[in-house]
Formats: sequence, structure tokens, C-alpha cells
Amino acid sequence: MWTAENRRQYARQGRYPSDVTDEEWALAEPHLPPQRNTGRREILNAILYVLTTGCQWRALPKDFPPKSTVHDYFVEWHCDGTLTRLHNALYAEVRELEGKNRAATTAIVDSQSVKSAEKGGSILIPPATMRARKQRARSGISRSIRLG
Repeated sequence: MWTAENRRQYARQGRYPSDVTDEEWALAEPHLPPQRNTGRREILNAILYVLTTGCQWRALPKDFPPKSTVHDYFVEWHCDGTLTRLHNALYAEVRELEGKNRAATTAIVDSQSVKSAEKGGSILIPPATMRARKQRARSGISRSIRLG
């Protein structure tokens, strides 16, 4: 439930709601690779803006670094696993702050997934047995004229 205290705690002071706060940046910064420049926070803010708003890269507001630079970092961080490591580290940190183990210890498997796995999934599904339909428009002559 939202209380006045919760609203103050989660209020965003940045330009955009997706901008990282100082506390969030302190958690994220050690997991990002050292870069050629010092604009990593702005690049992360721009990436988070695109991911949270769903906007196109070319629609990135002008107060972020150039869209090509931000996209290049996004691709690099995605391909080298930086974003995955950052997500996993922050996930573990949140679990620890909530008094839980850093790694999840419980998994849920629904019965449909188990049935599919027992049957072999899509490997044992037979190919389609229906004959392909003949196309009626094989020639430019209508059927009634051909039969007549």
C-alpha cells in the first residue's frame, strides 16, 4: 500500500523516471566495465530510458549522449554479459536486503510443462498428415469454362 513515507522513498528526482538515483548508481557502477569516457551513468540512463519507455533508438531525447553511442554500448554490454551480470548482482542484493538467500531456492513447475517434457516435447510430434490442397487458380481459365 502506498503511504506518504513510501511515496517519498520512491519519488524520482531525475529528468526522467528511468534515471538512476545516486543510491542505485552506487550499486550498479561496480558491475559496469571501465570505459574510455566517464559518461557511463548517462549511457546507463539512456539505455534504461529506451527499455522502460519502449521508444526507438532514433527517438532518444537530445539531452542523452548520441543514440549511436548509446546503442553501441547497449550491444556491447549485452553481448559481453555485462547487463546479465548487473541484473543478477542487483537481484541478489535485493534478496539479501529482504532477508532472503542471495539465490532463489524454490522453483515452480506447472503440470503442463511436465507432461510435455515426459512426452518428448515437439520431437515426437508427427508431421502433418493432411494432403496439400490443390490450388484452383492454376490457370487463368475459370473451372466452369474448362468443364463446359
